[in-house]
Amino acid sequence: MADKKAEKKVEKAPALADSRVRTQYLTEVVPYLMKKFVYKSVMQCPKIDKIVINTGLGDIKDNQKSMQTVEKELALITGQKPIYRKATKSVANFKLREGMNVGLKVTLRGRKMYDFYDKLVSIALPRVRDFRGVSDKSFDGRGNYALGLKEQLIFPEITYDQVEKIRGMDVCIVTTAQTDEEARELLRALGMPFKK
Repeated sequence: MADKKAEKKVEKAPALADSRVRTQYLTEVVPYLMKKFVYKSVMQCPKIDKIVINTGLGDIKDNQKSMQTVEKELALITGQKPIYRKATKSVANFKLREGMNVGLKVTLRGRKMYDFYDKLVSIALPRVRDFRGVSDKSFDGRGNYALGLKEQLIFPEITYDQVEKIRGMDVCIVTTAQTDEEARELLRALGMPFKK
């Protein structure tokens, strides 16, 4: 039995090449942050920990087909299956009962996170109408950045003809930075187009 297990050697998958943003982070951003903030160790350098994308279902919480359409769109944009967020308490004025699906959420880490960030900064944001940059005041005090997008059409995966309704989404970039200034410099060095 042990011989058969020894014979069946599992071949490791070939390592994927690093994404462009991760390579840029390691070669350019880390030395820049080390010099600017005078860190003693490379491990002190802030980095992007995860990216969370949320979208609300509001008006279609009773329509199962529309919910599946939004789920497919979000899966196309992020490359990962979203999870449904449920209401934690009932609100009579909004015809909302506890346990109903009220939104969708995707948490990206690792390679998918870097790929999504690259797509957001270099492709999606420049496609926004009258784009003059994103606000540099949307930090939460702990080094995390929140960004609101008004429509999903700015992503190249979404076809205009197949869109049922224009929907917005929230993008929260969680970093390991201790202060907003460190996080701002990290994102600026990674190409986030802040307003001048």
